[in-house]
Amino acid sequence: RRERQRFVDKNGRCNVQHGNLGGESSRYLSDLFTTLVDLKWRWNLLIFLMTYTVAWLVMASMWWGIAYLRGDLHQKHDDTYSPCVANVYNFPSAFLFFIETEATIGYGHRYITERCPEGIVLFLFQSLLGSVVDAFLIGCMFIKMSQPKKRAETLMFSRAAVISQRDGRLCLMFRVGNLRNSHMVSAQIRCKLIKSRQTPEGEFLPLDQCELDVGFGTGADQLFLVSPLTICHEINSESPFFCLSQRSLRSEQFEIVVILEGIVETTGMTCQARTSYTEDEVLWGHRFLPVMSLENGFFRVDYSQFHATFEVPTPPYSVKE
Repeated sequence: RRERQRFVDKNGRCNVQHGNLGGESSRYLSDLFTTLVDLKWRWNLLIFLMTYTVAWLVMASMWWGIAYLRGDLHQKHDDTYSPCVANVYNFPSAFLFFIETEATIGYGHRYITERCPEGIVLFLFQSLLGSVVDAFLIGCMFIKMSQPKKRAETLMFSRAAVISQRDGRLCLMFRVGNLRNSHMVSAQIRCKLIKSRQTPEGEFLPLDQCELDVGFGTGADQLFLVSPLTICHEINSESPFFCLSQRSLRSEQFEIVVILEGIVETTGMTCQARTSYTEDEVLWGHRFLPVMSLENGFFRVDYSQFHATFEVPTPPYSVKE
């Protein structure tokens, strides 16, 4: 088995890293919401905690600053004095007043008085700022938790692709399946052939992408994915595998990227699952074992045979030959 660098891993992760962005990295800040959603969970949680901690400390310091400038901190034993915020004597009490106000707890021991215009302005600013921060961070966390990436893990692809005859035509085939009972609405599948080539003008294309026809004209690419399906690409004169034979398959270097898209029935969000097959994962002269069986009033899928193949008589020649 030859191991080489893949463009797309079997789990669908793309092995592409962007570097030397220079001044273009500022574009990430212009789309800050998407940048936060794309971060890993540990960074999201760190930003979530740090933002709230800093905002709480800054706002509590502003309340303490108002009490300090008005002299409320030195009048705690004077019952005739009307402070800006009642019962705020130090920074911990100012912090507790901010938390009670922000969280709308309202224990009743600390409260703002009507003789403090700067406190009223700060109270309005705190309410607006708190709403903006809550909407931004909580919205970011909600979107990240509701992303359909985990749904793609219950969509299966066969470990290998096979080449054999179907209906008298040589075909490249692989299998897809859905492990959940909930359906993928409007499921569609596409295939890309990643292969290096050189143009007649001498230009070398290291990762040239070519579309593989898996039933665009007939509608076979629109899947009703309630049971495992075998996706078929007919190798004909228009296929990039027109000259591929069993012998030349051993010396070829290519990668077939499979993209399955659909709408998650329970959430209505678009989900995408990906995988790839390299030339050493394409089995010539094999066919997939059946996984469907009819039992008492229903069809049963045996996923233990999902990846299993068996050999069938297949000419070792290419379609061109």
